[in-house]
Amino acid sequence: MSDGSTTTAYPVTPRNRVRRLHERGRYDHEAVHAVLDAGMLCHVAYVIDGQPYCTPTIHWREGDRLYWHGSSASRMLRHEKAGAPVCVTVSHLDGLVLARSGFNHSANYRSAMCFGTAFIVDDPEEKARALAAVTDRFWPGRAATLRPVDPQEAKATTVIGMTIEDAAVKARAKGVGDDDTQDAAFPVWAGVIPVETVIGALRPSPVMPPAVPVPDSVRLYGEGRRLDEALVETQALYEKR
Repeated sequence: MSDGSTTTAYPVTPRNRVRRLHERGRYDHEAVHAVLDAGMLCHVAYVIDGQPYCTPTIHWREGDRLYWHGSSASRMLRHEKAGAPVCVTVSHLDGLVLARSGFNHSANYRSAMCFGTAFIVDDPEEKARALAAVTDRFWPGRAATLRPVDPQEAKATTVIGMTIEDAAVKARAKGVGDDDTQDAAFPVWAGVIPVETVIGALRPSPVMPPAVPVPDSVRLYGEGRRLDEALVETQALYEKR
């Protein structure tokens, strides 16, 4: 799915400019979307009456627009109904970096920070499409195979959208920071401990009829596979729909 944009990068503004270790920052669509698409959980930050909040939730992306959903009784969703500035972040931990000094200990990571104005998806048809999209984004084609959403379920669920106005990625993907300093001779173990989220074996529902086959969309999450790689693949399939 194309977002129709003729630009290849988000604007750099005082709000999204990477200031510390700026060489780790990127603003191009490809880098930002790659971090977003490799994750299933985001954190939405906002302020209500001067009090900051940060809410974890499932997100999905369509072009340069992010979506998330939640209970209609949520404080966050009531606040965003009229349109509210929010910051959405997605982060991945890729490694633990052990150096010869506490100062140089670090982590390998990928993180995206996106800014925009949240809005409630009120149109019934658009909302129904979005409620199907939150399933199809992660399990392509699954929504059409499920029991339809009933009116009470739809009423209890709010869908929020946000066009990404500006965004930045910051990442570290390298070895020990003091390997090329005089500390390299200090006799203590130093190195990187890689970190991955790996998919486990399927656990079928114990009351499911044994003849029900495993759909292809579930097979994408094969045992032993990295979750971020599977999510990037399902995003690509979702965009082709």
